[in-house]
Amino acid sequence: MNKEEKKQELAARAAWMYYVAGLTQQEVAQALGVSRQVAQRLVSSAREMGIVSVSIRHPVSYCLDLASALQEKYGLTLCRVAPSGALIDEPALQILAVEGAEVMAQFIADESPQTFGIGSGKTLGAIVDALPWLERPQHQCVSMIGAIARDDSGTRYDMPLKMAEKMQGKYFFIPAPLYADSPEDKTMWCRHQVWQRVADRARAASITFLGIGEVGPGCPLNTEGFITDEQVRQLNNRGVVGEMLGHFFNHDGERIYGETDQLLTSVPLESQTSRPIIGFAGGQQKYQAIRAALRGAWISGLVTDEATARWLLATE
Repeated sequence: MNKEEKKQELAARAAWMYYVAGLTQQEVAQALGVSRQVAQRLVSSAREMGIVSVSIRHPVSYCLDLASALQEKYGLTLCRVAPSGALIDEPALQILAVEGAEVMAQFIADESPQTFGIGSGKTLGAIVDALPWLERPQHQCVSMIGAIARDDSGTRYDMPLKMAEKMQGKYFFIPAPLYADSPEDKTMWCRHQVWQRVADRARAASITFLGIGEVGPGCPLNTEGFITDEQVRQLNNRGVVGEMLGHFFNHDGERIYGETDQLLTSVPLESQTSRPIIGFAGGQQKYQAIRAALRGAWISGLVTDEATARWLLATE
């Protein structure tokens, strides 16, 4: 047994004692011969590794009603609302992650070979962390976005690789940065046969899971150094409120083109999509971006939190 397997086994033991046997974290620590802090981390890591699966048998009818209303309002094929109540920020994200993982797991459980297109971002990362381990080596995960960061390192948001590991399936990545250094550089990346084959796989994905990003000062694309403060200001002046895979759109979900499009290497998206694309997003900072993505029909399904769902239904 290697080091990682030993860690998983210890985490599983701690989780069983805590969730099933009902021991306190102090009692778990004593039983395993570790400190209380280590026991706490083991229980937490068991959740993150998908060892622990939470199942609540009573449906939250209010959230079901919200989901049904959103589905009808925006013509969605799928909509789920996480029962986050009045929670915000990190606690709400964790509840959204559990709900999102349940949705993903339903597709992963399919026995027939599936190809999943995967985006990036904090929300998707939390969802993949919450996914249970499912042995589906027949499935494939395909990245929709470049796997190379600004400093030439592998991006920390490599969600397709993490998801493929949990399924024990194959992983295909875009061999390019999100934004090339020049238009000529973009042409070079996107003409490469590997990029074209991976992009073709992504376009033909059985279903695609994407995050929805807001665009404003301090947004992820800005803090990660992909777009400058000045570019953010210019985009906002043109009405841009959201993005998906670096594709910018305004309040009405209309695509807004700019200088970054000459450098963008991610798999192309289009509004009024006929492709099965589920967006995972929530939180007040993303309200405008989520509504715009729905208005432009960039997604066919949505998984969000309770407060966001209420806001979406109250606007227009």
